[in-house]
Amino acid sequence: MSDLRFANEPGASRYTLHRGDDLVSVLDYRDDGHTVAMTRAYTVPPFRGNGYAGVLVDRAVADLESRGDRDVQPVCWYVADWFDANPARRGILRQRSAS
Repeated sequence: MSDLRFANEPGASRYTLHRGDDLVSVLDYRDDGHTVAMTRAYTVPPFRGNGYAGVLVDRAVADLESRGDRDVQPVCWYVADWFDANPARRGILRQRSAS
């Protein structure tokens, strides 16, 4: 998967993953300055089944971890499942306040 190009497109509120010239996967988000709510992971149908969404979420989380100034709220079921499968990366998750 070395031919993949990852990008953050803050103007469009999304992370993208391209293979060559092809857009293969998108991760939409909302950023309020403190928390990035990951709202939708989507892989273009012809490219499904190749693990691109997982690569994209991994790289997006790594980007946010390296910045160190945002928590993540996994709104999308796929992102929540990704964190369940990658418990070592849960440190970036937004902590729920006690009610």
